[in-house]
Parts: sequence; structure tokens; C-alpha cells
Amino acid sequence: MNPIDLIVTVCAVLSPTTCEEQHLVFAYGGSPAQCAMAAPPYIAQWVGEHPKWQAVRWRCEYPHRNDRADAGGAKSAA
Repeated sequence: MNPIDLIVTVCAVLSPTTCEEQHLVFAYGGSPAQCAMAAPPYIAQWVGEHPKWQAVRWRCEYPHRNDRADAGGAKSAA
């Protein structure tokens, strides 16, 4: 199984305009699309442990996908 990053956008229950992304990394054997469909139990567990937040959307990506793109852009700009 490969690590996959479940990125959950959560907003404060008492201030719905206060939102942030939470990254939950775990081992998963499927694609990012399959991960997103299998995510609700993991999201429910996280929200249960963090009752001041509510999940509003989520997606799955392979970890550090954007880091490599940013590093490449920095090299070409220098």
C-alpha cells in the first residue's frame, strides 16, 4: 500500500467563514478517486475528535505532489 494524503477542508462551527485544510496521511491501496469515495469514515472520525470543526469538502492526492512542482518552478525562475 502507498501513502495517500486525504486533504479535508474544515470550517469552524461557530464561524463558518473560518476554514483551513487538514492533511490526513494514511496507507491506501487505491487511486485518489477511490480514496475520496472511501474517505467519509475517516473524516467522521476526525470531526468526532475535533467537534469545533465541520468538514465541507475533501480530496485525495499522493503526498508531496505539489512540493515537486514548486521546486521545479523555483529552479527555472532562479
